Amino acid sequence: LLFLLLISFFISCKKETKLVSVVKPVIQVEGKSVVIDSVLLNSYSNKNLKDFYLSSGFKSVWQSKNDRKIILEQLFNSKNEGLNPEDYNLKALQKYEKKYDTLSDKERAIYDILLTRSFQKYISHLSNGRLNPADLYKDWDLKENTIDINETIVSLLKSDSLVFKIEQLKPNDKIYKSLKKALKIINSFPKDDFKTFEIAKKIVLNDTNPSIIDIKKRLIFWKDMKPKDSLSNIYDSETQESMKKFQIRHGLAADGVIGKGTVEALNFSKKKRKEQILANLERWKWFPKDMGKEYLIVNIPDYKLNLVKDKDTFRTHKVIVGRAKRATPILSSRLSNVILNPTWTVPPTILREDVIPSISKNRNYLAQTNMKVYDRNGNEVIANNWKLSNAKSYRYVQSPGSFNSLGMVKFSFPNRFSIYLHDTNHRDFFGKQKRSLSSGCVRVENPLELAEYLLGDKENWNLEKITETLQSEKTQHIKLKKEIKIHILYWTAWSENNTLIFRDDIYNLDAVLYRKLGK
Repeated sequence: LLFLLLISFFISCKKETKLVSVVKPVIQVEGKSVVIDSVLLNSYSNKNLKDFYLSSGFKSVWQSKNDRKIILEQLFNSKNEGLNPEDYNLKALQKYEKKYDTLSDKERAIYDILLTRSFQKYISHLSNGRLNPADLYKDWDLKENTIDINETIVSLLKSDSLVFKIEQLKPNDKIYKSLKKALKIINSFPKDDFKTFEIAKKIVLNDTNPSIIDIKKRLIFWKDMKPKDSLSNIYDSETQESMKKFQIRHGLAADGVIGKGTVEALNFSKKKRKEQILANLERWKWFPKDMGKEYLIVNIPDYKLNLVKDKDTFRTHKVIVGRAKRATPILSSRLSNVILNPTWTVPPTILREDVIPSISKNRNYLAQTNMKVYDRNGNEVIANNWKLSNAKSYRYVQSPGSFNSLGMVKFSFPNRFSIYLHDTNHRDFFGKQKRSLSSGCVRVENPLELAEYLLGDKENWNLEKITETLQSEKTQHIKLKKEIKIHILYWTAWSENNTLIFRDDIYNLDAVLYRKLGK
């Protein structure tokens, strides 16, 4: 029975972390050990497990009752990290531990193997997540986190504080910690039984509507509104103020008007919100462990760019990101240049779907958008000579100026998607609440202030000097002197001041990820 139980655990493993060490760690076995049968180990196709016991001289490792206790507690508390204790065969391990003193040598060997395998798997999931994002997403360009599991366990065994060392394996970002807090908060809510509802038209102050009572119950449930002895179907001022709190928490326009977006947010159940939090906890385990001392971080669903230094956010800019069909990719890079008065070379997707159809309908489109066309030899093609049959072979370049699609400033950084940050000639779009409107690149509000900061040269590149250069309409490339990383990431849930915060899953990543976690 124990043998079969062990097999069923091993074949359930979803993700293995790649080993990166060359020299195998030597495990110093302490206490009364038992022999680990190599024949038993060879029956499992698991290199990490075999290498581990090769390093211990095929002797059991977990003689220390305190070490075993700590590991079992970690596996039990894995739920606080968005993980599932059942993935680590916790119940079987607990049964072994209860009767440890009466176990035979063979049973102790099996327990030791099972505990090792569980711990290996937990370390992998804790540090790097359960799934591989490269298998899920095409628009993903983050370096995969790697960890040498066995070397890590050896380091843990040598440590004076096993718990402290395990804590260091977890993502250390405050957003991840706020997600853990969000999971704790959502678990504190009672079970809900709300059914989804619809409204025929927007609800405004003093409206009477049969859905109002149900809406008030939801606001009370989510603690945006204080409990009431009785509820009416009138949308009064007190309910409106509570609704504004709800809207702020969900990134909606805090106008108190109950429209489509607000109804969609109200229709989320506790179960769905918890699934959203769990999906984000998994995704954060894939993000870079070291963001850098100073960096820019874009949260795509929140439409914001934050500047962070020494872990403190000191500046925020609104951004416009790619719409769902032209999603902004998730990536990490290093800012390289600021370009003033940039030209814009039309990328393939926009060329195919937007520019060529526009020119086909109206040859004046080129003049209207201040765009020039060049053939393969670099010769300019005037509008009258433009041919649809050759359209895709031409290069289309928009001249610098305030009308340029990139605006007045471009911020470049190496990435395989050829995206960048830039100004825009449609600054009115920053007034919109939902800003997934671009073709993939990230448009930034107040780009001149951002450029001045990134250039970090008050003498040569202050706002006045930048503005003067822009007025010349001459393109100028300025290389950044200091190292500043940029992270364009995606998360839709967190907590602030003991309050749950959510954003619309604009690319539908959360639900898909949660389903994959359940398989």
